[in-house]
Amino acid sequence: MAESRGYEEEAVKMAESRGREEEVARPKVETTKRAARKEAAKRMVRREAAKRAVRREAAKKAVKRVVRREATKRAINEVRASLGSLPDKLRLYASDVSIARYLTARNWNVQKATKMLKETLKWRLEYEPEKIHWNILERYFIMSGFEISRKFVKILQYVIQDEIASEAETGKIYRTSFSDKLGRSILVMRPRCENSKSIKGKIRYLVYCMENAILNLPSDQEQMVWLIDFKGFDLSNISIRTTKATADVLQNHYPERLGLAILYNPPKFFEPFWNIAKHLLEPKTYRKVKFVYPNDDNSKMIMEEFFNMDELDCAFGGNSQVGFNINDYAARMRDDEQRMPFFWCQENGSSPEKSATLDDNFSAGNCESEPDSRGTTENGVVGSSNTIGTSLP
Repeated sequence: MAESRGYEEEAVKMAESRGREEEVARPKVETTKRAARKEAAKRMVRREAAKRAVRREAAKKAVKRVVRREATKRAINEVRASLGSLPDKLRLYASDVSIARYLTARNWNVQKATKMLKETLKWRLEYEPEKIHWNILERYFIMSGFEISRKFVKILQYVIQDEIASEAETGKIYRTSFSDKLGRSILVMRPRCENSKSIKGKIRYLVYCMENAILNLPSDQEQMVWLIDFKGFDLSNISIRTTKATADVLQNHYPERLGLAILYNPPKFFEPFWNIAKHLLEPKTYRKVKFVYPNDDNSKMIMEEFFNMDELDCAFGGNSQVGFNINDYAARMRDDEQRMPFFWCQENGSSPEKSATLDDNFSAGNCESEPDSRGTTENGVVGSSNTIGTSLP
């Protein structure tokens, strides 16, 4: 009996001990739960605050976009109003996208952009780039209804020395049959292939190539790509007079047409020249220029980012063995010339340029620097060659 009572007493003591332990632990559990609930509530408050901040930021951006669009529209309409009535072949230059390019080139200074655009319109009326033909005598006889052999045309061209086709024979500048991954026209330039001493002839052919590249841009693109092959480049390819003439045409009459310039394998002596020349460029233009070298992994990544390597010429690290062929190129140019009159004579509402989207790349408030009422920095000259130099518009 005594032993049984001892067990019972021990059991009671153990139960009382457990009870006291539970009583001590219970407040700790409650405290932990309260702390967890409080932390959960804080997290919820932080999430809601973050959501409100995101909504506020989105609202601010939406307001800025509306303000930017309104400012863009006002600036474009102001420039357009100052142009007055334009002949049919210049109506494309009164489109929103076209005017926006000139405003962008002048940091959205309406007065400067208007002056620049009016000078371009005057230049186009006098220079008539849309009337530059692959073979002007051949074009004349076709338009006149005469049948004449190309051999005879070639003889006549040799006599009067006025033929775009002769400038293209070496492939010093040509538009590729393919586009980059963004659908942009590609102009290949090879300074070593210069075949003319006439600055007038070089500029005339450059203008022809620029017009052809623009003709072949899709409706959602305004810019082109330049692939400059420096193989065989030497000091004899540098011409200050050609560079100046090239820069005048490209910077003044083809603003914001360059989307990307690939300088492929430039020689060492070109780099010091570039280090000086790049300071003449606006930051947005400088960032369009990329130096690319063979057997360089980073260079390969750049080329693969922008080009289909199976289409790209092996001279630029691609897989295609199809080089420049003057006969194939001439056939493409003749086909394009059939489309050129329709391109320039389209009405404003249906023109390819009008159908292009006026995105944030061409909108007020998206300048590299604040618009300056006194004007803006002119684009500089990157380099030069006897063919076109490497002036960047």
